[in-house]
Amino acid sequence: MVKKVGIVGMGLMGQAFILNMRKSQFIIQGFDVDSNRMDELREQGGTPVNTPADAAKDVDCVIMSLPNSTIARDAAIGANGIAEGVTSDNLYICDTTTSRPEDSISLSKDLAEKGIKFLDSAVSGTSTMARAGDLIVIAGGNKEDFDVCKGYFEGFSRAAYYMGPVGSGARTKLVINLILAGNRLALAEGLVLGHKAGLEQENLLEVLKDSAASSKTMIDKGPKMINADYSKQGQIKTSLKDNRLMIEQGQILGSPTLMTSVLSQIYQAAYEKGYAEKDTVSFYEILRGMAGLEEREGIDDVPFGKKTPK
Repeated sequence: MVKKVGIVGMGLMGQAFILNMRKSQFIIQGFDVDSNRMDELREQGGTPVNTPADAAKDVDCVIMSLPNSTIARDAAIGANGIAEGVTSDNLYICDTTTSRPEDSISLSKDLAEKGIKFLDSAVSGTSTMARAGDLIVIAGGNKEDFDVCKGYFEGFSRAAYYMGPVGSGARTKLVINLILAGNRLALAEGLVLGHKAGLEQENLLEVLKDSAASSKTMIDKGPKMINADYSKQGQIKTSLKDNRLMIEQGQILGSPTLMTSVLSQIYQAAYEKGYAEKDTVSFYEILRGMAGLEEREGIDDVPFGKKTPK
C-alpha cells in the first residue's frame, strides 16, 4: 500500500529522506523555511505546503529534520505547528533532529496531551550516506509506536533500532557522535604529525587504512582532510552544537567528556575563523595552523573567513 508522509525540514538530511522515500513510492508533502528547498521538493515529485501544520494534514506520520530541539519544538506545537494540522486519529511525529534528550522528553509529554505520539528518532550517518540510504535510525518512545513507524524508517534507512523510552534515541545519538568525533580528532592529529615528519600524506593514509588503526571514519574522512575537500556532508556549526550537548550530558550524568571538551574548543576556533558553514572535518585546518602549516581554503562553495551567526 502506498504511504503518504509529511516532512518538516528539508536540509541535507531531509533532502536525502525525500530522495529515498520517493524511490520507495511514498507520497510526500513537505515544508521548509527555504523556498529553494521547496522548489527542489516539487522537482522530486513531492508537494510543498505552506506551514508545518499543512504537512500534518491527511497523513499518519510527520518526520522532522531540523537544526535543533528549540526549532523542532516550535515546528511541532508552535503557531502553525504540526499539532494544529492533525487530521489523523493516530498521528506519529518522528523527530530525527539531534536534540537535547530532556527537550525530547518534554516535547513528548506536551504532544501526548494533544493525543499525538512521538518518537525521538535520531539518525546516524553523513548526508552522503543518507542519500545512499545507508543510515541507521535509533529511536526512543513506546515500543508499539516504534513498530508502527518502522515502515516509514525503512523508506530512508537500512536499519532501525529501538533503544527504550523517549530520550533514549537522542542519548544514543550523542554517544555515537562522541565516539565519531574522537575518531576524527585522532585521525587529524595523526595526519598533521605525519606531515610534519615528512611522510607523504596519501601513502600514509593508505598504510593507516591497512593497519590496526583503520576505521570507517578514516576511510570516509581521511581523503577529505588531505585533499582539503570540504564539500558539505556536515557542518562545523552543527558539530559544535552537538559537542555542547555531549558535554552537557556528561555534566548532568557525572561522566567525563575529556576528549569531547578539547574538540569543542577546536570547533569553536574553526567557527570563529569563519568555517561555520564548511564541512565538519575542516577543523583539520585549525590543527595544521597550530602546527605551523598552511591553512588551506579548501574545496567547497563557502567563502573562506565569512563568519555566520550562531
